[in-house]
Amino acid sequence: MIERSLEGKSALITGASRGIGKAIALRLAEGGCDVAINYVADANRDNAAEAEDVAREVEAMGRQAMTVEADVTNLEAVETMVQAVIDRFGALDILVNNAGITRDSTLKRLAKEDWDSVIGVNLTGSFHCARAVIDSMRERRSGRIISIASVVALSGNIGQTNYGASKAGIIGLTKSLAREVARRGITVNAIAPGFIDTEMVRAMPEEALEQTIAGIPMGCLGQPEDIAAAVAFLASDEARYITGHVLSVNGGLYM
Repeated sequence: MIERSLEGKSALITGASRGIGKAIALRLAEGGCDVAINYVADANRDNAAEAEDVAREVEAMGRQAMTVEADVTNLEAVETMVQAVIDRFGALDILVNNAGITRDSTLKRLAKEDWDSVIGVNLTGSFHCARAVIDSMRERRSGRIISIASVVALSGNIGQTNYGASKAGIIGLTKSLAREVARRGITVNAIAPGFIDTEMVRAMPEEALEQTIAGIPMGCLGQPEDIAAAVAFLASDEARYITGHVLSVNGGLYM
C-alpha cells in the first residue's frame, strides 16, 4: 500500500493518455492526488477515449479526475486548459510536463518541419505549461513543476539532434526557472529517463532495440512505473528541499 503523501493535492499531466504519462497519473492518484489528464486530438488515434479510460482508473481509486484536450504548442489553448483545471479542483499544485514526440533522422536528412515540431511540442510546450501555471503557484507560494527530459539530453544519440536539443532545453529551462521561483516555495525539477518500455521504444527496429538493451548495465528496459515513482517523490513534501535537479532513471545507461 503506497502512503498517500499527496492527499489533497491536484496535478496536471500533459500527454497522459498512455505510456509514461498514464503511469504518472495513476501513481499520483494512488498517492492521494486529484488528476487532470491532458491529451491532444489525433486523426489517427482515439486519444480522447484513452484519456477517459485513464480518468476512470483514477476515479476507481477514489480520486477526482478530468480529461482536458489541448495542444501544448498553442499557448492560448494551454492557458485555457490550466484555468479549467483550477476551476475544477480549486487549485493546481503539480504540473508534469510529459508530452513529447520524436521525429528521428540524422541532421543531414532532418527536415526543417521535423526540427520545428519536436522543439515545439517538447520544449516550447513545456514553456507554455510552466508559464500558464506559474502565477497561480506564486500567489499560493507553493507548487511543483516536474518535466520529463531524457538520457539523450545528457549523452546524445545518433539520429536525434532535434529530440536531444529539445530535452537539453528542458534541463536549461528547469534550472533557470528553479532559481526564479525558489523563494516562492515552488520547486522545479526534471527527470531524465533512459529507454523505457513504451510504444515509442518498442517501435525501434528489433536489432537496434537488442543493441540498446545490451548496453544498459541493468540489462533491461525501464518501466513507466519507474518514472512515475520518481515523479511522485519529487511532487511530495519529502522533496521540498530539492530544486533545479535532474534525476536520472536509466538503469545505469549514462552515469
